[in-house]
Amino acid sequence: MKPSASRLTPFVRSDAVGAILAETLGHPDREFTLAELGRRTGVSGPVVHREVGRLVDGEVLRDRHLGRNRLVRANPEHPLFTLMRDLIAATYGPVPVLRELFAGLDGVERVMIYGSWAARRAGECGPFPRDIDVLVVGDAPRKTLAALASEAGDRLDAAVNISRLAPDDWRVDAPSPFVATIRSRPVVDVMSGDVHA
Repeated sequence: MKPSASRLTPFVRSDAVGAILAETLGHPDREFTLAELGRRTGVSGPVVHREVGRLVDGEVLRDRHLGRNRLVRANPEHPLFTLMRDLIAATYGPVPVLRELFAGLDGVERVMIYGSWAARRAGECGPFPRDIDVLVVGDAPRKTLAALASEAGDRLDAAVNISRLAPDDWRVDAPSPFVATIRSRPVVDVMSGDVHA
């Protein structure tokens, strides 16, 4: 299957490349296995392997082998590193930033991005998103979620709106109009990186 073109950053080769760069450029001090990049981005193994190879050839990423594992990391010495990192953070950064902020938080069953950002990530044409809409399924305190929204907004330099929904309200057979709308539109699972269109 041919990777879809990125609607968030049209000059990035594909959505898969944007997701891979968000993980690697966003954490320049970390090394990732290709399998880990696949899990974090929701991108298949063969596509991760191919795109990482291209990024290593272009010296955007560095790699090394440790036993049977190929480890990759950002190349902070690339002349365009800062520009690429900032651009990718502004476009593909919400998933890794939100994943990091929600990691280990009690009372969170699921975290999804919906709205215009998710629609662009799913390949729908439209204007660049001006904010990031996040749905938290769980019972985490609203005060905690407000603090996370503020921190995410500061890190992403964009408004982050977090809505909380009880798990039973998400799973109900006859959902509210709000839930029905979210279910019918693209969402991005923050923890897995999977895009559901």
